[in-house]
Amino acid sequence: FCTPCLQECLKPKKPVCAVCRSTLSSGSRALDLEKQIETTETTCNGCNKKMYLSKMRSHAASCSKYQNYIMEGVKAVTKEPLHNTRNFPNRFTFPCPYCSEKNFDQEGLVEHCKALHSMDAKQVVCPICASMPWGDPNYRSANFMEHLQRRHRFSYDTFVDYDADEDDMMAQVLMRSLRDK
Repeated sequence: FCTPCLQECLKPKKPVCAVCRSTLSSGSRALDLEKQIETTETTCNGCNKKMYLSKMRSHAASCSKYQNYIMEGVKAVTKEPLHNTRNFPNRFTFPCPYCSEKNFDQEGLVEHCKALHSMDAKQVVCPICASMPWGDPNYRSANFMEHLQRRHRFSYDTFVDYDADEDDMMAQVLMRSLRDK
C-alpha cells in the first residue's frame, strides 16, 4: 500500500487494517513478518533482477523497467472518466445522518447509531451509499439501522477500483499470470 492509502485507513476514530478493515490497535511489531520479508527472495518484474523483498520497494522506485511494467498494467485497465461523474473526496469517514457528528468509519457509524439513534424512525440518507459513484445522495432509507447492518458489513474500497474496467482487468490479470513467474 502507498502512504496516502495507509493514512486514510488511520484517519477514522478507530483505525482499520488496509486489507481486511478490522480495527487496528497498538501493539508489538510483527517480528516474524519482518524476518520473512528480510529472507524471502523475489524477482523484479521489470528487469528480472533477484533481491530480497525488503529491498524491492527501493529497487522499484529506481527501476525504469519496473515502472514501465506497472504503467502497462494501469493503462490496460483504466477507463476514461465519465463526463457526469460526481466528485467523491472521502469514502473512509462519514458523518452521522442523525446528529451530524463527523469522522466515523463504517463500523464506528454503526456503533454510534446503535448506541444513540436506534429508536429514531426518521428517514435519512445513508452517507456511505451517497459517497459511492452509483449512490443516490437523495435516497432516504426507510430503516437506516437495518440498512447499515445488512449493507455495510465491509468497505467497498477494499474490493472495488472505481476507475478500472472489470473485464479488461480480468483479461490483464490472466495474461500476466501466464507471462509472469
